[in-house]
Amino acid sequence: MRQIDKRGSAVDQGDGHGRLPGFEPVSIIDIGSNSVRLVVYDAARRSPTPVFNEKVLCGLGRGIATTGRMDDTNIDQALKALRRFHALNDQIGVGKVYAVATAAAREAENGPSFVAFAEDMLGEKIKILTGKREARLAAYGVMAGIPDADGLVGDLGGGSLELIQVRNGKFGKGVTLPLGALRLMDLAGNSKTRARRLIEKSLDDLPVFEGLKGRNFYMVGGTWRNLAKLHMKQSNYPLSVLHQYTIARTPMRDLARLIARQSSGFLNDTAIISQKRAETLPFGSEVLSRVLKRIAVRNVIVSAYGVREGLLYSKLKLSDRNADPLISAARDLARLRARSLTQSEELCAWTDRLFKTYAPKETDAERLLRHASCYLSDIGWRANQDYRGEQSLNIVANAAISGVTHAERAFLALTVFYRYGEGKENTMSPRLLELTDERILKRAQIISATQRLAYVLSGAMPGVLPFAKLEIAGSKLNLKLPAKLRDLWGDRVQRRLNDLARAMDKKPSVWIADKQIQFLV
Repeated sequence: MRQIDKRGSAVDQGDGHGRLPGFEPVSIIDIGSNSVRLVVYDAARRSPTPVFNEKVLCGLGRGIATTGRMDDTNIDQALKALRRFHALNDQIGVGKVYAVATAAAREAENGPSFVAFAEDMLGEKIKILTGKREARLAAYGVMAGIPDADGLVGDLGGGSLELIQVRNGKFGKGVTLPLGALRLMDLAGNSKTRARRLIEKSLDDLPVFEGLKGRNFYMVGGTWRNLAKLHMKQSNYPLSVLHQYTIARTPMRDLARLIARQSSGFLNDTAIISQKRAETLPFGSEVLSRVLKRIAVRNVIVSAYGVREGLLYSKLKLSDRNADPLISAARDLARLRARSLTQSEELCAWTDRLFKTYAPKETDAERLLRHASCYLSDIGWRANQDYRGEQSLNIVANAAISGVTHAERAFLALTVFYRYGEGKENTMSPRLLELTDERILKRAQIISATQRLAYVLSGAMPGVLPFAKLEIAGSKLNLKLPAKLRDLWGDRVQRRLNDLARAMDKKPSVWIADKQIQFLV
C-alpha cells in the first residue's frame, strides 16, 4: 500500500542554481559486461536526480564464454572510460563513490588483474557483485521506482540474466542464468537456432517461475528498454517516457519474436537503435520471448531503475526507503520551481478538507496524486503567461519521476495544464487524453479549479489557506473567510469560486466573519 509521505520542510525555495539545498553528489560506477557507466546523483535521497550520466559500450563480456578472457582492446577502452569518470567525479565534487562490477569481471580469467588496474584508474575500491547480489539490487531498483511492484524482475545484461520475484516491498530468492546477450552470441556462434536451444535449456524447471499467473514481469536493462522503444514507435504512443511503460504479455511476446528474427543491419536502419545495441537486440529479444512463453503474467512493465538505483536505495535508512517516490520528487520540483514550498504544503491540506466532503470518496492512490498535483501546481510561474500551461504539461509529462503509472502521469500533466491553461484544450496535444478516462479528466479539472482559486485568494504566498475554509454542505460550495482576510475577497476570487462550483455541480456561497454575503454567480 502506498503511503503519503507527510514530512515537510521549512525551506521555501532552492538556492537558485537549478539544484536542491543539501547538494551532496553521490557517484555510482557500473562496470557491466556490455557497458561501463557513470551516474552522478545530486544526493543519496529517496528520489535522487541524475546530475551527470555517461555510458561507454565497451563489450567487456564479449568472447569470455569461448576464450575465458576479456579482450585487451575492450579492457583498454573501459580503463580510458574509468580514467575520465575519475576526473568527472573530481570536477563535480562527488563525496561518495560506489563502484561495482558484474558478470564479466567476476568470470573472466583476467578479471582480477583488470579490477586492479580499474581501481588504480578510479582511486576507489570496486565491489564485484555475485549473481545473487546483482539480482537483489535489481529488485531493489524496481521497488525504488515502482513501490507496488508485484511479480518477476528480469535484468538482462551482456553476460547474465537475473530473475527474482518481488511483492509487498520484499524480494524472494533470485537466480542468475548465463543468458546475457553477448554471452549468447559467443556460445551460439551468432546462430539464433543454437541460441534458442541454449535459452530453453537454461530456463527449464526454474522455481522462480512459479506463482506468477496474473502478476507482472518487470524488464530491466538497456537491451530490453530498446525493445520497448520500438513498441512505443510501432503503437504511436503519446508519451516517450520508458519508465513504467506497460505492454500486455501477448503483444510484447509477439514483438520479441519478430525482432529475434531480424538482422542487426535491419534494426540499425530504424534510426531508433544504435549499431551496437542492434547487434545484441535479436538475442535479447529471443530471451524475452522464451521467458514470456513460460510465465502467465498479465503485463510486461519497463523499469528504468535497476542495479544502480537499487544500490543507492539499499544505502538509505528504512524510513527514507518507505517515503513515497512520487511525493518526494514532486516536493523537490516545488522547492526548485514554485514560489513557495510552504504554500504547496498548505494547498495539500486545504484540498484535503474539501475532498473529505466531496463524493465520490477518493481512494488512497487518488489522494496521493492530488497531493502531488498540489506540489506541481506552481512550477510554471516564471514562464510567459500564455505558455505556462503548455510548458508545465511538458515538464510533468516527461519528468524523470517514478512511482507513477503513465495514466497517473497523464492526470498530473493535465491537472497542471488546466491550472494554468484554464481548459484551453486546443493548445494541448489530444494524444495525452488517450491515457485517461472521463473520471480522471473530471478530477483533473476540479482539482485545477481548486488550485486556481487558492492562488488568486492567497497571492501565491503562505499564511492564508489555513484560515480560509472551503467545504461542501449539501448543494452548496462554501468559502468561509475570517474577518482578518476580508480584504482579500474580490471579483476575481468570486469568478474562481464560481468556476470551481460549476465544475463540482454546486452553488457557490461566501461567508465573511460568519456572515453570508451576496454576489452575482
